[in-house]
Amino acid sequence: MSGLRVIPTWRHGRERLYVCLPDGRNIAWYDREAARVNLLSEDRAEDVLEALGPFVTGDVTVGPPPVPTPAELARLALHPDDDLAPNRPGEALLVALDRAPGPAHRLRPDPRRRALEAEQTVGDALDHLDGAGWHALHSVPLPGGDRIHHLVIGPGGLFAVHTLYARKQRVTLTDPLVTLGRREPRPLLRRVRADADRASYALTAEVRPVLALVGASDVSSAVPPRDVRVLADTDLGDLAHLGGVLKPADVEALHAMARDRNTWTRV
Repeated sequence: MSGLRVIPTWRHGRERLYVCLPDGRNIAWYDREAARVNLLSEDRAEDVLEALGPFVTGDVTVGPPPVPTPAELARLALHPDDDLAPNRPGEALLVALDRAPGPAHRLRPDPRRRALEAEQTVGDALDHLDGAGWHALHSVPLPGGDRIHHLVIGPGGLFAVHTLYARKQRVTLTDPLVTLGRREPRPLLRRVRADADRASYALTAEVRPVLALVGASDVSSAVPPRDVRVLADTDLGDLAHLGGVLKPADVEALHAMARDRNTWTRV
């Protein structure tokens, strides 16, 4: 017996099976999605493959780990405090509610909680695009206390997504105004475009604006808004069908740049 142990883990949404020595040191890992066994100690290759035997399906590539790409090296060099990738959908609102939850009993629901529900709904939908080669970042901070609710990067390009809670309400679009139910109209589309413009400046790439409506009962617009894609939260998966704009290497490079907090300090 080789004495090697196989330990399953999840990294960045992907399953890996690590092969460890009795003292806990890793000597290899198996990436099922990439169908590759990465060896850190080639002299134990036969033992590693024997240990992984019950888990390996189909043909696999065996060898040392591939050389990191520039985007991967940039990510590895990023300080954890500056990495925006771990942000949860609605991260800024979660922090604000934790610091100042407000009174226990309110006559009206806290609007921050409705906004949080909207961002979490949209964020979950965008995170599901990961398997199609997309990356989503949430609560991207901008100078002045502003933030981009969600930034999505994938084969179809880059999108700055602004969410709006509209549960069971009619939404009327009269560019640049957005009217929610019987409330006063707001020039929300200016904010949506401004977020995309600031992201374009920071990333030196075209970022297109998206307004995501959560739970709207109806959406009407005499004239489609200029340059703004308006989507229901249930239609965000349609972005996965877009392609032909960015190559995989470009997606990874832009994601590495966007997840760095320092990228956004001068926009």
